[in-house]
Amino acid sequence: MSEMFRITLPDGSVREVAPGTTPADIAAAIGPGLAKAALAARVDGELRDIGRPFEGDASLALVTAKDEADALELARHDYAHILAEAVQHLFPGTQITFGPSTDDGFYYDFAPKDRPFTEEDLPAIEEEMRRIIARDEPLIREVWSRADLIARWTAQGETFKAEWAKELPEGEELTVYRAGKGEDAWLDMCRGPHLASTGKVAADAFKLTRVSGAYWRGDQKNAMLSRIYGTGWLNKKQLQEHLTRLEEAAKRDHRKLGAEMDLFHLQQEAHGSVFWHPNGYVIYRVLEDYMRRAVNGAGSKEVKTPQVMDARQWEQSGHWGKYRQNMFVIPDETPNIEDEGPMVSDDVQWMALKPMNCPAHVLIFKQGIKSYRDLPMRLVENGCCHRNEPHGALHGLMRVRQFTQDDGHIFCREDQIVDEVKAFCALADRVYKHFGFTYAIKLALRPEKRFGTEEMWDQAENELRDAVVAAGLATPEYGWEELPGEGAFYAPKLEWHLTDAIGRTWQVGTIQSDRVLPERLDASYVGEDGERHRPVMLHRAIFGSYERFIGILIEHFAGKLPTWLAPVQAVVATIVSDADDYAREVVAKLQAAGIRVESDLRNEKINYKVREHSLAKVPNLLVVGKREAEESTVALRVLGSQGQTMLTLDEAIARLKAEALAPDLATVD
Repeated sequence: MSEMFRITLPDGSVREVAPGTTPADIAAAIGPGLAKAALAARVDGELRDIGRPFEGDASLALVTAKDEADALELARHDYAHILAEAVQHLFPGTQITFGPSTDDGFYYDFAPKDRPFTEEDLPAIEEEMRRIIARDEPLIREVWSRADLIARWTAQGETFKAEWAKELPEGEELTVYRAGKGEDAWLDMCRGPHLASTGKVAADAFKLTRVSGAYWRGDQKNAMLSRIYGTGWLNKKQLQEHLTRLEEAAKRDHRKLGAEMDLFHLQQEAHGSVFWHPNGYVIYRVLEDYMRRAVNGAGSKEVKTPQVMDARQWEQSGHWGKYRQNMFVIPDETPNIEDEGPMVSDDVQWMALKPMNCPAHVLIFKQGIKSYRDLPMRLVENGCCHRNEPHGALHGLMRVRQFTQDDGHIFCREDQIVDEVKAFCALADRVYKHFGFTYAIKLALRPEKRFGTEEMWDQAENELRDAVVAAGLATPEYGWEELPGEGAFYAPKLEWHLTDAIGRTWQVGTIQSDRVLPERLDASYVGEDGERHRPVMLHRAIFGSYERFIGILIEHFAGKLPTWLAPVQAVVATIVSDADDYAREVVAKLQAAGIRVESDLRNEKINYKVREHSLAKVPNLLVVGKREAEESTVALRVLGSQGQTMLTLDEAIARLKAEALAPDLATVD
């Protein structure tokens, strides 16, 4: 009798099974309901096909639709394979490359035989995908030799797959998934795992969304491929909810609203940089003033540092090796424009536009001798930074090349870290609540490639963890979670993930506990013992960048910014020209009260004016006519509400003045 395997279930019970037994067999032995519900398995923590046999003693947790994260990952991976199979059925000669799952769906890259795919092709591809799902083809995992796999792809004319297979390590286990049986089976090289068959995904829970171009292996020197995107879910209800969110997100798109509200624009002449219009720059300055009050109240001192620094400084800090490809680099010399030779020589000294402010703040700290009594030293800067992001990655205000951070660095002693991080947590909480956001807080732990010793990382991670516990935030209410491998190369970090009005999350604020940069840049202070000690450097930001935070605010409020943030807080509009003088009087009094107000005295119907200012998202429209002029009143129309409220001019001024006050000035914390 062959040796039996011991399989431990989540409840601690153990089942002895023969070699060749699969998780599906165990699910069936437990009961028919579980056999039907089980989609995959976690074997010793690894997500695997439910039909893959055990290889020895193991722990087993069966995955069902209730394990939504795993179930969605599997379903989306299957949808990608089904998409590729459908395309090759409909368009013979098309070569396949790769098709991963994404945060809300999947995509697959193809090399079409005759022409690039277009969005007109998508309905037919969707129908073919549904036919494949209806056939409920088994998805079978096979292990192939490297030579056989290369031969298969070469014989099939799959040059991209063959190229990839040739580069895989000789001894690596190569897996292929076969959809269906016999000669008509469809194959793709894939690590898996997958569901048991194509019929396990829902035919009414996916939709192909768009087509774009993509370079093979992301290199513009390579062939251009056709990428087909789709969204995939566990059921029709989830799909419909997602499509509704997309429709709402499209209405809230900050690029669309930014143009309608005349806030900003972007153009090729300064790719990835923002042209702020007067209205948009008002929002920017209001936020800047707000943040200055917040950080000054927290005991920080504002500084300003250079835009261009010697590359040797970035090399010493470690950023040159990590960020060089994303830095704008310039030679520190004046070339002779009449010289026909090379513009720079091999021994030229390089300078770089700063991609972040951290090293410059260390240089300020190093000026003069610092004592333990000088700590904590809190420096903040509205620092303009530049990063050479790829053109294809740029997205409105959300990802740009030039941006301004509400950046800060706290230089402190080790015994001060927990208190400083706890105080920052309180400050971030206050700020985000002023904007109406809820948030989750997460601890990003050490990445695989990092600077510093294990002891340094242990200490830094524990200090951040202790601070969140002390602040009362390490709870399910605040979405507390630890994220292995997602820290920066020099420090673990706490992250604040905001939830907006339609349920999307945005990672914005952060605080990082860094012992690496002070060491690399030789920062020190004189301790109570008279010896030199390294400070700990806490990198912190709340908005992240002004550009991205403004984009988030526009989408969160759908352009209907609260009065204190609105670039134009009120418009005084006349019904008849006889009220023009009174309108000017109202404007003057509102301006004197600190309200950002404009007048609309045009010879247009009032309904036209109301509609136009509503589209511009002006929060308050004060309508005045002959009667209002005689009675010193206004008819107040609030954006988004029906009808109007009659107020005396003094009442209107008092109301708008209160609404126009920033929340940190209107409340006592």
